[in-house]
Amino acid sequence: MEKVLVTGASGFVGSELAMALLKKYEVHILERYVTGRYSFDSKKHVVTHHANLADFPAIKNVIKEIQPDYVIHLAAISAVSFSYDHFVEVTEANYTGTINLAEACYREVPHFKQFIFAGTSEEYGMTLKNRKEKLTEDSELIPNSPYAIAKVSADMYLRYMKQAYNFPMTVMRPFNTYGRRGNAHFFIERTITQMLSGKKVYLGDRSTVRDWVYIDDHIDAYIKALGNKKAVGEAIQICTGKGYTTEETANMIAKLTGFDGEIVWNATPKRPLDAQVLIGDNSKARKLLGWEPKYDLETGLKKAIEYWKTV
Repeated sequence: MEKVLVTGASGFVGSELAMALLKKYEVHILERYVTGRYSFDSKKHVVTHHANLADFPAIKNVIKEIQPDYVIHLAAISAVSFSYDHFVEVTEANYTGTINLAEACYREVPHFKQFIFAGTSEEYGMTLKNRKEKLTEDSELIPNSPYAIAKVSADMYLRYMKQAYNFPMTVMRPFNTYGRRGNAHFFIERTITQMLSGKKVYLGDRSTVRDWVYIDDHIDAYIKALGNKKAVGEAIQICTGKGYTTEETANMIAKLTGFDGEIVWNATPKRPLDAQVLIGDNSKARKLLGWEPKYDLETGLKKAIEYWKTV
């Protein structure tokens, strides 16, 4: 059975993805600290390893021990707003950690088949101004946060490795994903939980436009990219191709939850810079992966709301 190492398996996407991969692969996960509290137990047949991605010798040892056929690298400090004041920590985790892991795979695994890196739509930054436009994988990258800069830098390093060593890399660029469980700190989850409580809702800029991807579609894209030779050497967007303003999104959640209270806009701190419009074109994912989103925004929101009603 082929081996897949998943980093970030304790996170939002990684925890769901690791369980889905068990149907076909021997799954290994990498955790930073031994705390006595694990994301996966032995009953789930996931092998846990411990190392800090910023520690190259430790990462080399783990990779040498596992000898993975594939790596899906999701581990990152992902809160964009956090990165403005914690730029060193974010750069070490998101850039240095990525190149350490990729170099270890290249140097320690002779049969290595594919390194899938979780990029982000934030890499495009300030590229789009018009909500009718759509980003493609060839759009200019204009990162506008330490988080996005670290992701672009890692993206570029992997491209260098592909050119220098024919390293089998794939960059996935997911757009804003929702459907989190137990984490209400992101826009859609925060809006749902506030509206279900029936209290006044406090949100930020009502005019930013985002392309919302439901978690099941996000995971399906990774599974379709894994072991897919057409994906090697490519950057591939995970998106629906439809953009909604935060106000439109909040209004849809209000309708679905039956919320008729007050929404207070511009009530959260603004970022120093923020992309006004992020909408993707998923033609490449459709062509290379045979992937397409199964959930439109309303359908995905209904599933998300169902979950938060039970919490």
